[in-house]
This record gives sequence, C-alpha cells and structure tokens, in this order.
Amino acid sequence: MPSLEEELFPSTPGKFKIDRAHNMNRQFNRCFASTSTMFLWALFLIALTASYLSFQSFVDSGSRYFTASWGGIQWEKQIRNSAQIHRSKGMSVLVTGAAGFVGSHVSLALKKRGDGVVGIDNFNNYYDPSLKKARKSLLNNQGIFIVEGDINDARLIAKLFDIVAFTHVMHLAAQAGVRYAMENPHSYVHSNIAGLVTLLEACKLANPQPSVVWASSSSVYGLNEKVPFSESDRTDQPASLYAATKKAGEEITHTYNHIYGLSVTGLRFFTVYGPFGRPDMAYFSFTRNILQGKPITIYRGKNRVDLARDFTYIDDIVKGCVGSLDTSGKSTGSGGKKRGPAPYRIFNLGNTSPVTVPTLVNILERHLKVKAKRNIVDMPGNGDVPFTHANISLAQRELGYKPTTDLETGLKKFVKWYLTYYGYNRGKAVH
Repeated sequence: MPSLEEELFPSTPGKFKIDRAHNMNRQFNRCFASTSTMFLWALFLIALTASYLSFQSFVDSGSRYFTASWGGIQWEKQIRNSAQIHRSKGMSVLVTGAAGFVGSHVSLALKKRGDGVVGIDNFNNYYDPSLKKARKSLLNNQGIFIVEGDINDARLIAKLFDIVAFTHVMHLAAQAGVRYAMENPHSYVHSNIAGLVTLLEACKLANPQPSVVWASSSSVYGLNEKVPFSESDRTDQPASLYAATKKAGEEITHTYNHIYGLSVTGLRFFTVYGPFGRPDMAYFSFTRNILQGKPITIYRGKNRVDLARDFTYIDDIVKGCVGSLDTSGKSTGSGGKKRGPAPYRIFNLGNTSPVTVPTLVNILERHLKVKAKRNIVDMPGNGDVPFTHANISLAQRELGYKPTTDLETGLKKFVKWYLTYYGYNRGKAVH
C-alpha cells in the first residue's frame, strides 16, 4: 500500500529521488509557513469580529436605553424632581398603580402635603385607558411624574430604586374586578402575585429598605358569614380567583416581613367609590346606563335577599392609606438581610354601614333625576359575595381612621363629577 508521500511523489530511479526528498522538505516548509500565516490571520479576523460585535452590542444597548419608553438623563431628572420632599420629616413614596382610581387620589393627597411622589402604571386596557390618561394629567399638573411601565419589569423597578432612595412604597397596582377573572385568569396571577413578588424583591434589596403599604381586599373574607368582618376572622375560603390572589398576597408579604425585615401594612378595602372611579364598578355602570336609558341588572342573593355592600368614599380610603404610611414603622433589613423584627399589620378600611344595592339605585335616581329600568336577577356563581361589612375598630385605634362620608353625600359628589366629566346637561350628553 503506497504511503502518502508516494501518492504525492511517484518513485523514479536515480537522481530524481534525491531531488524529490529535497523538494518535499521545501514544500513542507512552505506549507507550514503558509499555514502559520493563515492561522495568525484567522486569529486576527476572529479578534476583529469579536471587537466589532462587542462594540455593536454596546451601541445597540445604548440605543435601546435612550429610545426605550423609560431611561435617559431627562427621564431620571423628572423622577428626581417628582420625588423631592417639600415638608419637614416628609417621605418619598413610590406609588404603583398611580393612574388608577385609589392610586391617583392617594398620590395627590401626598403631594399636596409636601411629600415626594413618583408613580408607575402600565395603563392597561382593562377599562377605558382614557380615564387613566385623564388622571395622569391631573397628577402631572401637580408635579407628579408617572412612569409608564409594568411592575413585573425587574430592571425598571431596580432602576427607580437606584435613582431615588424611597422611604415608602404605596403598592396599589393590581388586576381588579371579581367577574373578569372568569375571562382572563392569568392577568390576576401576573399582576397580583408575580408583580407583587417582583416589587418586594426590589424592596428587600434596597438600602435603606422602604416601608411597604399595599392594597389587599375585603374579598379575602370570601364565604365568611360572621359579620362584621374583623381582621382576626378566617380568610381561607375565597369565593373568587381575585380574592385568592389577594389572600396569596397577604401570605407572600408576611413571608418577606418574616425573612427580610420589611415593614408591611396590608389594607382590606371595602367597595371604594367616588369621582374618577372605575367604570366596571356597579355604581359607575348604573349611572351610565340610567342616563342612556338602558336597563340595569340588579343581582339578589339566596331567598331573594338583596345584596349589600359597605360602600366607602374615596376620601375616607385616602385618609386610611396616608395614616398607614405615617404609622408604618421602619423596615429592619439591609441589602436583603434582616436585623430584627419589623411591623406587620392588616387593617380593614370600610364605612361600617352596609347599604343594599336597590337603595344605592334609589339614591342615584334621585341625584340623576332619571328613573332606572331595573332588571332583577338571581346572583350567578361568578365569585361575588352577598354582603360585606367592615369592623374598623382596629384602624380607628391604630391609624386614627374615621370615615365621615355617607353614601348619600358621596354619590351626590360622584354624580356631579360624572355629569361634568362626560359633558351631560340635564341628563343628556352634549358630545
């Protein structure tokens, strides 16, 4: 079997053999030199390519930083200006869901008394985003900057804490509504659980750690039949996915308090209503349909019992939120490590005066001067509960919480706002 050498250089007698060996060595040296040169050139090209890609990545990331919906020098300046404190012993507060119903009112109240406020909201389309944009305009006019982003965006949340050493977080962002969970259950897990964890992770790593006040819900009482509902009552029988996610939030916040020393206050809201409210709430949709001459659906419970709610006016809820911030106490952790026990509290914020839904409609008819077309049906199995009633003695004692607005007065203020905002004149829209 011929060797590789013989394949390349056939054997011939005489002098050619000597020349063949000499030529072979010379060819081998040339080949080696050529290979070495090519290897060096390959290394050079690889290094050049890597440098280019690295530079391109740097350029791309910088470009994304300056063209993204958040980021940049001007953006950071707006946040710092918004977070500036203008009163002695004031606080700097990150308000999530700041373009929402409760969030916008709380933000305005804090700013009015001289606290620093920075908002964040994703402006989703669960209900008409134009209402959220209107609230945002109100906040902008008062010097409150709202970042448009999702609380699940860990990079964004971390950046906000890098820019401002927030003393407090008012966490009001959530997927609201009981019935919508039957259509889009994943949105509740995304916002109410995953979003909460993302925010708490940022809070635990912050130095100093902020105190956290967040919105739970009276829905956690679920199928509890003991009234009025007290904070010590069992809350392990949720009647809706929304309620279940809020109950999960209470357990999650307790964990972060226990392990990382975060000061946490949970607020169980009871049917909040008022100007700039949520269009999916009954009082809001009733008003719209009554004015448009459309029938309204009134649910009733078992044995034809009227549903009742502990309707709580927005101004009273704001007082409870601000009081919770003022009395929250400090977190005890640093860089994610707990140094000692921190406060963990839960409060009911309600009006402690339940009113039936038919009575609510009667009041609306009186203020709108229009008769409602009522369609009374049995309550479906959609997660709603037949009644809510808050025991607020703990909040009264610890927060100085004292609701002052009854339903008659509150609805009168709401109707006045509604007619003005939507351009109604004597019950008919002017646009």
